[in-house]
Amino acid sequence: MKMADRLSRIQPFRVMELLARAAEHEAAGHKVVHLEVGEPDFDTCEPVSAAGIAALQRGATKYTPALGIPELREAIGGYYEQRDVQVDPSRIVVTAGASGGLLLLASALLNPGEKVLVTDPGYPCNEVFAAAVGAEAQKVPVLAENRYQPTWAQLDEAWGESVRGALLASPANPTGTLVPREELERICKGIEGRGFLIMDEIYQGLVYNQAEYDTVLEIDPGAIVLQSFSKYFGMTGWRLGWVVVPDALVDGVTRLAQNLFISPPTVAQHAAVAAFSPAAMAENESRRVKFAQRHQRLLHGLESLGLEVPVCSDGAFYLYADVSSSGLDSMTFCTRLLDEFHVACTPGCDFGDHQAERMARFSFTADLSEIELALERIAQAMDVFRQG
Repeated sequence: MKMADRLSRIQPFRVMELLARAAEHEAAGHKVVHLEVGEPDFDTCEPVSAAGIAALQRGATKYTPALGIPELREAIGGYYEQRDVQVDPSRIVVTAGASGGLLLLASALLNPGEKVLVTDPGYPCNEVFAAAVGAEAQKVPVLAENRYQPTWAQLDEAWGESVRGALLASPANPTGTLVPREELERICKGIEGRGFLIMDEIYQGLVYNQAEYDTVLEIDPGAIVLQSFSKYFGMTGWRLGWVVVPDALVDGVTRLAQNLFISPPTVAQHAAVAAFSPAAMAENESRRVKFAQRHQRLLHGLESLGLEVPVCSDGAFYLYADVSSSGLDSMTFCTRLLDEFHVACTPGCDFGDHQAERMARFSFTADLSEIELALERIAQAMDVFRQG
């Protein structure tokens, strides 16, 4: 069977391979500490689950409008209004996860042979969505001195004739950093009239210091926003997200959504309406505080073991650490840490090429007792690794 050429350009998502490998260790009876997956360890909060059960019980299991049920789109609009940002629900497209949103946006904005600028390091699947429509993700290396975020000067220099836009993230994966407001203002101004700006804000809400802004829409109402119910709202398996698009893009995205997905998951949509209820938002905030506590413990713990964190993350639930003091490259470090000491983390090569051989992502989606156990095991590992 002859496969499509694009498959040769799509690399495996190594964190999922590591998860499978960790499962093998667990099946063999070993206790694995999971610091590899970007998934909250908390269950979906009760108001959301209850709303999903109620939807099933009343038979809300049919197709919905392609852009989502009106009450959810209105609830999302209200979420922005609470942040003093006006977003007409007609511009809100509910999607089958943020991944569904990325596929819609890539299909609507990129032609074969065109390029979108992405950061290196960055979310690895961004490249795949571009490749799926015959386009290319052009990597822009980002530096610790700029908090692992691009400057407008970098984007401007990289903006060749075939570049149609940029896809950034704030907070970002794997670094957890925000684009500083002044730099974001320069980026928005520079891109205006030149192409599109997509801002991945799926970790919005999971910020641990005072943020300079809540959303790019405060600065550029014409920007495209990618969002998800997976991270802050803790609904990973419900597979639901949304995008905010300019008026000019609504019709095209609607036609694509109708043909590619028919509609987002129905029960998940009815459940997600309750995600904005006072009870659910209070629970989300309580969990954010717990993530902040874990963030500090893991940060101090890694640094005490000689694993430098060049830039302390602003949000998300990741620390991007330099593991070169172990004497190993990051892939070997992560593999041996899992196989010999049963702690799972993700090598930098999963997120790009720039300095990937020395960096690893540690996720604090495990409770404090698990983090303490992980740090004990990492300390033992560092002693072994340094001895050669």
